[in-house]
Amino acid sequence: MTQFLGAFNDNLFKTALITLVAFHAASLTAMDSAMLVTVLPGVFILPYFLFSATAGQLADKFEKSRIIRIVKICEIGIMLFASAGFFLHNIWLLTAALFMMGMHSTLFGPVKYAYLPQHLTEHELVGGNGMVEMGTFVAILLGQVLGAWLAIQHPHELITSIAILAIAVLGYWHSRNVPDSPAQEPLLKINWNPITETYRSIQFIWHHQVVWLAIIAISWFWFYGATLLAQFPNFAKHILHGDESVFILMLTTFSLGIGAGSLLCEKLSRGKVELGLVMFGGIGISLFSIDLYFASIHLHQYWAQQEVISYLSFLKPHLDMHGVALYSHWRLVADIMLIGLFGGFYIVPLYAFVQSRAEKSHQSRVIAATNILNALFMVVSAGFSIWIFKQGLSIPELFLSTALLNIVVMMYLCLRQPAYYKTFLHWISGKP
Repeated sequence: MTQFLGAFNDNLFKTALITLVAFHAASLTAMDSAMLVTVLPGVFILPYFLFSATAGQLADKFEKSRIIRIVKICEIGIMLFASAGFFLHNIWLLTAALFMMGMHSTLFGPVKYAYLPQHLTEHELVGGNGMVEMGTFVAILLGQVLGAWLAIQHPHELITSIAILAIAVLGYWHSRNVPDSPAQEPLLKINWNPITETYRSIQFIWHHQVVWLAIIAISWFWFYGATLLAQFPNFAKHILHGDESVFILMLTTFSLGIGAGSLLCEKLSRGKVELGLVMFGGIGISLFSIDLYFASIHLHQYWAQQEVISYLSFLKPHLDMHGVALYSHWRLVADIMLIGLFGGFYIVPLYAFVQSRAEKSHQSRVIAATNILNALFMVVSAGFSIWIFKQGLSIPELFLSTALLNIVVMMYLCLRQPAYYKTFLHWISGKP
């Protein structure tokens, strides 16, 4: 619940701010709203580069539940700061609060993942990570939907401030019930230089190639997810000719898929960290992303002649020129759901594998290095999308290109670490 509420508040505040900038920029600043909407997510990600290395050291050196409670107290202070920004209509206060919430998440990340192996046995790790991933994506979904809705209410300053403060206080209240987790390396000397410590952390996991490869696979998932999710609003608007409700439908479907896949991992893993599920998930992601391309091409041609539609109109059966009911829209929704489902199969075993293989004294620092690489891959995904569009390709063609690139990544994983495809073959054969 502590993790869920933190992710929920992150996304509620971030989405409310971006929605305000997109639709009511004049009340906040004279700056270009389109540029601000592009820059603000980067402000949130920046602390992952600056402070992850330090956060990993702190989580290894100190008792983890204490760090969690300190972070949650800081969240309450940040939300008070953000509330002042809403009431004063000050974009600089709000941007500073967004940066500080990114710092809050950066400090919490290594604690969250390194905490699990201290309290769960190895056969419970997949289930524990499944619950964390499910909670995270549901929190992202609810936070984005509620944040966008609060930003268009009146008076948005009051109700948004009440919401973010209430969630922060509730998060701290839940954190008081988190059991103690002794420090893994209490004598560790903190290196406060983020550049040298980041280099040291990445160098450490580079010398453990099995863990390094798993971390690269995790970061690739965040590249893939960031590429898809970043295009969902424009995909809904320009390809499907839908309004905001169609975008929310897509986001909901994807998040529910991730949640279901994450929870199913424990049952499919049969009580162990099952790397075979990584290949199963990767294959499913590519197959249904390719089908998403073909489904979206067909729907784009159909809806191009229609007015802007809501999710209710989108979900209704439509007729072809011969009066036959077509259900291509359901095919597209199913593709998005299944991409999320197989994404859950892919990501959960990888996190459990890293936790089980990382040295106990370095677990938090390994997770911190993972967060740095995740953030880097997400930034690169934005550059990749821009490059694809500069080649004259469309959003569906971006989805297709990313799906094909995913096949290359899966082949690379198998070549570097044959255990991925060997355990996959063993898993699908049904052998215990």
